[in-house]
Amino acid sequence: MFAPIFSFEQEQQFFLEVQQAIENRSFDRLILSQYKGELADLEKMTFRIIELQGQAVLSCLYHHKTQDITKNYTMDEGVERIAALLAQSKQANLFSATQEIQLKKNKKKAMLNAQKKQATGIVEQQHNREKQRYIQQQSPFLTHLGITDANGQIIPSMARKWKQINKFIEIFSNAYEQIDASQQALKIVDFGSGKGYLTFALYDYLQAQGKTPLITGVELRSNLVEFCQKVADEVGFNHLDFFEGDVRSYQPDDERGLNEASLHPSARREPRSSDLDVMIALHACDVATDFAIHTGIRLNASMIMCAPCCHKELRPQLKSPEVLQPMLQFGIHAGQQAEMLTDTLRALLLKAYGYETKVFEFVSLEHTSKNKMILATKRKNVQQPDPKIMQQIQALKTMYGIEKQSLELLLQDQMPIENLGCKC
Repeated sequence: MFAPIFSFEQEQQFFLEVQQAIENRSFDRLILSQYKGELADLEKMTFRIIELQGQAVLSCLYHHKTQDITKNYTMDEGVERIAALLAQSKQANLFSATQEIQLKKNKKKAMLNAQKKQATGIVEQQHNREKQRYIQQQSPFLTHLGITDANGQIIPSMARKWKQINKFIEIFSNAYEQIDASQQALKIVDFGSGKGYLTFALYDYLQAQGKTPLITGVELRSNLVEFCQKVADEVGFNHLDFFEGDVRSYQPDDERGLNEASLHPSARREPRSSDLDVMIALHACDVATDFAIHTGIRLNASMIMCAPCCHKELRPQLKSPEVLQPMLQFGIHAGQQAEMLTDTLRALLLKAYGYETKVFEFVSLEHTSKNKMILATKRKNVQQPDPKIMQQIQALKTMYGIEKQSLELLLQDQMPIENLGCKC
């Protein structure tokens, strides 16, 4: 826990700590949040030191409601920019090699909290995003999963998977900072975890950040569940468990109940609480994505990450509006329209239930050409869905003649338990 430090000059003290961390090269990153300045739709800023044309610069990622913008500054300009933005932000988190410092401000006072940590050496960062790695190539789990050889070198046939892993962690890292960068323990469920590439990488990344990841991989294939649990035990990932089942059968307390006998004794623990921090479902076929999103909302997940595929539910229902009939008469266009409509309805439903939602391109999975991700972060608790957004959803359904959409029915408790569809 943070130890509180009270003074009359907390903001100035925090800024001095930032300057010192930059000067002594212990600076990792600075997050300024709850922005209250004049820049429209700006929510948060993340500063890092990168190397650009052989020179160290301060790079700032400006997180807006609908887009992220990166700007690079000289060190002096960057420090001045930090000072200006710090004055307009209600919260600031400094992460260095030796400590984490948090500043919180309200109308009456400011509070400065500091937590020491063991030094891990000078932070090195690169501007080339292709070379920036969120997972250390020497991590033992990569060898167990067949991504690296015995010498820690990437196996050529796994180069695309290695790229995908780092891209996934990059997306997670940026989104995680929006929910609670100071949170110590994270409860995460990965539906359709497969061989566990991303599940293990996420655990490794969070552990390297000094966090306590409590992760469950949910997978239908018993051989993969057994394999992944064995690897988790061998590499010492003691809070990583794998559960045989799917999004319908999984319950947050089940991972310590239904398959307890199959786990190594050292991995057995008390059931976890029903709330969830992060829900992941990559390559969840057809309406399995809807079941996964519903589970995330039902368990009050702070973050939901989905890479949907095999959009089949809406295609048979789709009725072309007259003005679009010349375009949608072609089968490939009708399929693309059904896919876009499906994921639009999902994104709108997430927004209606209190989530800030983005839909963007992701690195395609090795067994599907789909490369879209739906990323949602919780912004508020709602008792009833936003009526304005629900009207937008109904207007779209009416326009295309859609009578049934699984996520909407699940959220209204009107969806019967049925086959989830294909497993491709």
